[in-house]
Amino acid sequence: MKKGMFITFEGPDGSGKTTVSTAVCERLLKEGYQVRYTREPGGSNIAEQIRNIILDPKNTDMDARTEALLYAASRRQHLIDKVLPALNEGVTIISDRFVDSSLAYQGCGRQIGIDEVYAINQFAIEGHMPDKTIFLNIDAQTGLDRINANRTYLDRLDQESVEFHNRVHEGYQKVIQKYADRMIIIDASRDVDAVIEDAYQAVKGLLDA
Repeated sequence: MKKGMFITFEGPDGSGKTTVSTAVCERLLKEGYQVRYTREPGGSNIAEQIRNIILDPKNTDMDARTEALLYAASRRQHLIDKVLPALNEGVTIISDRFVDSSLAYQGCGRQIGIDEVYAINQFAIEGHMPDKTIFLNIDAQTGLDRINANRTYLDRLDQESVEFHNRVHEGYQKVIQKYADRMIIIDASRDVDAVIEDAYQAVKGLLDA
């Protein structure tokens, strides 16, 4: 049996990852493609429990390296519970975030270092990197403006400073350069329907290739 494709959606907060990735997955399912949506942090029972700890606004005193380790732990459990079994069944996984998020958020946002966070995550994922990544590109301030305008609940990371989110944006640019061969970059500053259409066409093209 041919293995499924592992496709991730990445981008700064407010880029529309969840809206776009779920819409793409739903459209592909209706057309008969064997795809499954999931998300990080979380995606499976234990991984979701770790997510709650990471994003709880009460945990403002969490150490940066503790945060990075918790993300890696959640990612490991998610990979074992959901991602690898689906791929081995020939199902394509569409994941809202994966390891690139940690490289940008903890590596650069928390200033731990991309190489250090990469090492933590290699222990967790054992080389299981995405086949392709849809990167929704938007500047940090526009993303934060969208969050503040549309959400009634802000998690611990949403409440971080603009400086933190600017470092995350810079981190993502480094990640894009590092993994240029698997990145498909889409301008996420446009109308959401246009972004969804471009992302759909990109993923469909990968599945039909």
